[in-house]
Amino acid sequence: MKKYRIRVGLDVDDTLYECNSYAVSIINRRHPDEEPLRIEEIRSWGGAERHGDERIALYSDPEFVRTQPITEGAQEFVKKLSEIADVFFVTAVPAPCMSARAERLVKDFPEIPPQNIMIGTRKDVLSLDIMLDDGAHNISSSRAAYPVLFRKPWNAGLSGLLSVNSYDDFLHFCEMVRSSFSETFPTLGEGGVLCLVGPSGSFKTEIANGLTQLEGFEKPLTSTTRPRRKTEGAESYRFISEAQFIREMNAGSYIETTVYSGYHFGTSEKDIAPIVKRGHVAVLPIDICGAITLKNLYRQRAMLVFTRRDRAEAIKSIISRDIDLEDKTRRIMSLDFEYRNSEVCDVEINVGNDVNAAVSKIVELVRQTPAQQRGE
Repeated sequence: MKKYRIRVGLDVDDTLYECNSYAVSIINRRHPDEEPLRIEEIRSWGGAERHGDERIALYSDPEFVRTQPITEGAQEFVKKLSEIADVFFVTAVPAPCMSARAERLVKDFPEIPPQNIMIGTRKDVLSLDIMLDDGAHNISSSRAAYPVLFRKPWNAGLSGLLSVNSYDDFLHFCEMVRSSFSETFPTLGEGGVLCLVGPSGSFKTEIANGLTQLEGFEKPLTSTTRPRRKTEGAESYRFISEAQFIREMNAGSYIETTVYSGYHFGTSEKDIAPIVKRGHVAVLPIDICGAITLKNLYRQRAMLVFTRRDRAEAIKSIISRDIDLEDKTRRIMSLDFEYRNSEVCDVEINVGNDVNAAVSKIVELVRQTPAQQRGE
């Protein structure tokens, strides 16, 4: 039977064409005597950083739109995506720029029919299966079944949203949706990766600690810019500065990175690969962005487990933590987004208040043979 062709919407600026980075390069050429503006200084689509108003003004210039560089790999990405989905370009530009934007899209992406170009600011009225956008405000109001955030420096402060780091991760995610996530259950009997995904306060860390007390389960050392808590030893994470993290990330040191509550987290291949090679299971409490990246890399040797806990209990747990008020507020506000992520995980565990029972259930799932998984 022919598979359903999912409908996928793609934002354009900073998804297919360089926008903020292109604007930054223009601004730096205009102000050669100043310290160069860095892309990391942009924290939102508004103009709060140095020369922010100048950056925003560029987006209303038709010449800017005509000359935006295509993001590396974007054309091949759209071509591959069009083979499995009906692709729509969903883009918001001022009226004077509409013709320039449409002409570029038709020329640069000929496999997408012109009638699939949607130009306008009301992205929230479009009903799609999947939407990829770097604007957190667009994702949070999207009517798509799966709104996916494309991680960029300016959306780093928002946690919990379904998100990806790369074109390849997004393509794999679309394939997961297309196949309904259920064609083959992951097999970790000869080693693999176990991603614990769930809202803050759902005992992900406690479950990971319980699992790693057992034979065959290990926790890779994750790097983070988050300050070390009083209850944590130096072995809990590799605690580094944000500047060092960004240097290492830009150098390709991490196979997955994500931002949670404003802090960066990253895991390197050299920390995971030896565990899997030993035939053991690498256990990572991780957000959905990093989990999708690892699922893309390890495929059937990666299991995404959603740890569900009653919302009221999760909030109590967040409130009782030794973290600042702003961090608590971000975590609570992210809960609705995070509960939606259960739909893209391989299995869901109802944790309640019993961490040990959750650990036992996960061990049972991991150690099942393919025949047991099929109910034979």
